[in-house]
Amino acid sequence: MVLAIRPTIADDVPAMASIEALAFSDPWPATSFHELLAHPFARLATATDESGGVVGYCIMLRAADEAEIANIATAPGNRRRGIGARLLDDAIAAGAAAGVVAMFLEVRESNSAARALYASRGFLAVGRRRGYYRSPVEDALVLRRDATAFQ
Repeated sequence: MVLAIRPTIADDVPAMASIEALAFSDPWPATSFHELLAHPFARLATATDESGGVVGYCIMLRAADEAEIANIATAPGNRRRGIGARLLDDAIAAGAAAGVVAMFLEVRESNSAARALYASRGFLAVGRRRGYYRSPVEDALVLRRDATAFQ
């Protein structure tokens, strides 16, 4: 089970990149995580287990009063344990504290588990990006959570 959700540190990046490679067909390289750690508009949070091992992460990017969940993933052996929900809730709370009035994300149309999680947190479909994902090619649904959902 998750012991903590905390700010990501550079030492977390190899584990994050490993989870990324297992979770996504078009994974970000470790350099992307390292670069985001240096940017004030990026918020990286890491979920750790009781031994301190990284079991998930969430990346939120902020611009003015809007935010995007750019990436959220849980290690395959730790799925269906509420880790993604805790990471998402943490990002939503951080966004609310920062004055975010709208939060966005993209999700594979076929990812019913993620779509159910996002819907349970007030995200609604507002658009579609045709052919957004590769391997396999699939549309992304653009989801939005408005400020009213933050109250």
